[in-house]
Amino acid sequence: MPEVKKRQWGRLVALGGTLAVLVPLGYLWATSLVPDSYNPAKMGYADYGGGSMEHMHHEGMSVTELTGPRTGKPDVDVTLVARKQKYQLASGGTVDGYTVNGTSPGPLIRAKVGDLVQVTFVNESVKDGATLHWHGIDVPNAEDGVAGVTQDAVPVGGKHVYRFKASQAGTYWYHSHQVSSDEVKGGLFGPIVIAPAAPGEVVATIHTYDGKRTINGRTGNGRVELPAGTTARVRVINTDNTVLRVGLVGTPYKVVAVDGNDVHDPTPVTAAYALPAGGRVDLEAVVPPGGMRLVAGTSSLSLGIAPAGTDPPSAELPGNTVDLLTYGTPAPLGFEPGKANRTFEYRIGRTAGFLDGKPGLWWTINGHKFPDVPMFMVAEGDVVRMKISNTSGQAHPMHLHGHHAVVLSRNGIPATGSPWWTDTLEVGNKETYEIAFVANNPGLWMDHCHNLPHATQGLMTHLMYEGTTTPYRVGGTSRNEPE
Repeated sequence: MPEVKKRQWGRLVALGGTLAVLVPLGYLWATSLVPDSYNPAKMGYADYGGGSMEHMHHEGMSVTELTGPRTGKPDVDVTLVARKQKYQLASGGTVDGYTVNGTSPGPLIRAKVGDLVQVTFVNESVKDGATLHWHGIDVPNAEDGVAGVTQDAVPVGGKHVYRFKASQAGTYWYHSHQVSSDEVKGGLFGPIVIAPAAPGEVVATIHTYDGKRTINGRTGNGRVELPAGTTARVRVINTDNTVLRVGLVGTPYKVVAVDGNDVHDPTPVTAAYALPAGGRVDLEAVVPPGGMRLVAGTSSLSLGIAPAGTDPPSAELPGNTVDLLTYGTPAPLGFEPGKANRTFEYRIGRTAGFLDGKPGLWWTINGHKFPDVPMFMVAEGDVVRMKISNTSGQAHPMHLHGHHAVVLSRNGIPATGSPWWTDTLEVGNKETYEIAFVANNPGLWMDHCHNLPHATQGLMTHLMYEGTTTPYRVGGTSRNEPE
């Protein structure tokens, strides 16, 4: 073959090899693009969980109709104003972030079971817009506060009114669900407790600001004075993105509630409690004469709970951890998981590729990258079982909006303790949980990782009731960006 033809042939081979690489990459890049605006009710593909599809093809109710009470004088009437500003922590440091009514954490909202709660939310200066999501409270869908799903983000100068009945006692929190990975981290959140105030109650909201972990906005060791002999209920809220070991040192304590649900027959323990990101736990103990201390992670961050003039003991948490799979004793669930008519799998993995045109390692759900993820379809009244497995290499605190689920098993081992009701479940790497719940709150509900950067990287999908529609769009002119 002449030399010129050899060179031409070599170029063609090289070009062919290049195209063989670039064309598939180009296809993967193009198919990874997320539309500038999309309807969250039509994303991904429908997964019916083996149930009937006969009622799944008609238009039903819009999320805008699934509201709390529109009339009636509220028992709790609060105005919350969100600002972008520099502010001072309770312990002195300055943070450039977000506040609610000028502080972070924002003010405690207090309600009683049966109260009609009305919150007027005003966005004074959060440029990307903001919302309020009532984390762990099973509100009607229109009150859920998810930008692009149940409402538009509230723009600067705008306001939005939330109304719902406080139906279940417990410890909860509120936070923005617009650009939540930034706004929650920056301080746009606060606690809400549904229960009458009690003399021994302590609310401990844990958050990390600019690398400084705090309890109620205070670094280091804080203090609450309670007389010896007082039964203290310590309501602990983890607003960070990672699991945190917490517990009381200086006396045994009971785990009396998890994610707003009472534990049946709790017994005294001295072990630590692993609190997932977004989760809440209520710890109860009688204050000893020498006091006790809530420890968050290590003894360098604690809250002393003690009589006046005493210095409660300081110690690290023990290495062992309370296991809710066996803690407490069984009690009726109120439904039969064995009669489930929807059964889903939620397999969390990770793969290399493109997401919205960006190369990287991305989370997957059932082998699919966002937005081509399963839409879990249910009908009102369905008994739902879901198996959540994780082979992604990292742990994920999985949060289902609008519902509480009961844990049936972990890694194939059945739960034998108190019913473990949860809305934020830590699923470790190489762990598998089976959960169950009743589909009793119609709407379009997010089901996502509450390590919020993970949600922005694709670990997010929805539970949708048959026929649900929404007029809202993610992206677009409203600039809705829930994660």
